[in-house]
Amino acid sequence: MNSITLFRKFLMVCFVALMLFQVSMSSAQNQDRIIQEIQAYQTSLSNEFSDPDKTILKPEDFATFEGLSFYPIDLSLRVTARIERTPEAIPFLMPTTTDRLPQYVMYGRLFFSLFGQELTLAVYQNTQGHGDPEYANDLFLPFTDWTSGDGAYGGGRYIDLLIPDGDFIVLDFNQSYNPYCAYNERYSCPIPPQENDLPVRIEAGVKAFDHH
Repeated sequence: MNSITLFRKFLMVCFVALMLFQVSMSSAQNQDRIIQEIQAYQTSLSNEFSDPDKTILKPEDFATFEGLSFYPIDLSLRVTARIERTPEAIPFLMPTTTDRLPQYVMYGRLFFSLFGQELTLAVYQNTQGHGDPEYANDLFLPFTDWTSGDGAYGGGRYIDLLIPDGDFIVLDFNQSYNPYCAYNERYSCPIPPQENDLPVRIEAGVKAFDHH
C-alpha cells in the first residue's frame, strides 16, 4: 500500500470522526435546548401559583408556598407518538370532581413505547372550543399511572397538546401538570377516563402538592 493510499484513508477516518463529532454536538445542543424549554415551562407554571393576583391556592397554602415540586427532568419520558384520528367519535359528557359535565369528543389515540411496552392514550377536544380560533387546535390529555397517589396527585395529571400537521406528535410527560382541584377543592376538574390509566410509573412532571 503506497503512501498516497494511506493518506487518503487517514483523511477518510478524520472526515468520519469529524462528522460523528458534529452529530454528537448537535444532539447534545438539541437536548440542552429541550431541557431549557421544559425548565422554562415548569418555572412559569410555578410562578403562576406565586403570583397573588393569579394564584388558586388557599390562603393557608399560599402563605408558605415556595414553589411546585417536580420530578427530575427525564428526556426518556419525552416520546414521539403516532396519532390515529377518530373522526367518527361521538361527543360525551366527561365526569368531573363536581356535578359539572363538560362535553368532550375523542380526537384520536396516541400509540407510543415506554419501558419496553406498547402503550395507548386517548386524546380529547372540548367541543365548546371548536368554533373559537384560539382553542380550535387544542387537545386535552388526562391520564393516571402508577405514581397517582404514590408521589403524584391521586386524581391524575394533564398534558396540553396541539393538533399536529402529520401523523406524529411529541408527548412530553415532563410537562404534565396537576388539575386545579389538586390545590383547591372548590375547582371542578375532569377525571381521567379509565382507558387512560397507564400500567407504568411516569416519574416526570409535577408531583403531588403538599397542603399545609
